[in-house]
Amino acid sequence: MQGKIVKGIAGFYYVHVAESGIYECKAKGAFRNQKVKPLVGDNVRLEVLDEEQKKGNIEEILPRKNELIRPAVANIDQALVIFAAAKPKPNFNLLDRFLILMQYQKVPAVVCFNKQDMVDAEELQLLKNTYESAGYQVIFTSAAKEEGIQAVRDLLKGKTTTVAGPSGVGKSSLINLLSPEAEMETGDISRKIERGKHTTRHSELFALDENTFICDTPGFSSIYLPEMEKEELGIYFPEIAEYEPFCRFQGCAHIHEPGCGVKEALEEKKISPIRYDNYKLLYEELKDKRRY
Repeated sequence: MQGKIVKGIAGFYYVHVAESGIYECKAKGAFRNQKVKPLVGDNVRLEVLDEEQKKGNIEEILPRKNELIRPAVANIDQALVIFAAAKPKPNFNLLDRFLILMQYQKVPAVVCFNKQDMVDAEELQLLKNTYESAGYQVIFTSAAKEEGIQAVRDLLKGKTTTVAGPSGVGKSSLINLLSPEAEMETGDISRKIERGKHTTRHSELFALDENTFICDTPGFSSIYLPEMEKEELGIYFPEIAEYEPFCRFQGCAHIHEPGCGVKEALEEKKISPIRYDNYKLLYEELKDKRRY
């Protein structure tokens, strides 16, 4: 039998099998010997030990399409990065760090601002321009008013999407709107592990339909940049990479150099000052890291 790991806690893995439900499984000792750890999102072959109690063993982890470091999940098609438009005010530095991390791991990202009802049209336009000019798709939602939910559904269709963002931005509320079954599945797992429904310490995958999965991940309040040289940072800012060929000097840092194509694009409002300021901050961070 084949299924997908939707949650893993304390050595137990909960495997979703289409039209059969969730099986509580242990992983074979052979995985430990091979130093392979099953991940949420893994497609697996399992042996059913007790159909009535829905218990089994994971016999094989099928080849992974990809494996993310943070959040630790496998076989992800895209990331939906959720921040609040207000309450809390978006931390753009944190958002840009996450987008860099996704790009580093070669996972396409879509930016979603929830709580759109709490800001005016001008503020929404600023958010939209900031990230659309960087090449990202931007969507707006309000979980409280159930706005923009269909747009998110369309975006998720037929894909496995990891949802990520800081705590308090309404990730769980959005997921519950997208999949009322999510609460039911969580409740089902919670009864087995005797834990509260809304534990956010673990990544958890919900099946929206047979080929559509959404992965809820713990909220984050800080993110370290991946291991890279400061000269590589521009690669992970699509808009900076776009205008770099117009720089007079090869290896331009886009900070103090004359004849810089990136700074010209910034002056012409083709690059967001918010993103450019974060680029400079992160460049200095990588420079200082190298020094020590």
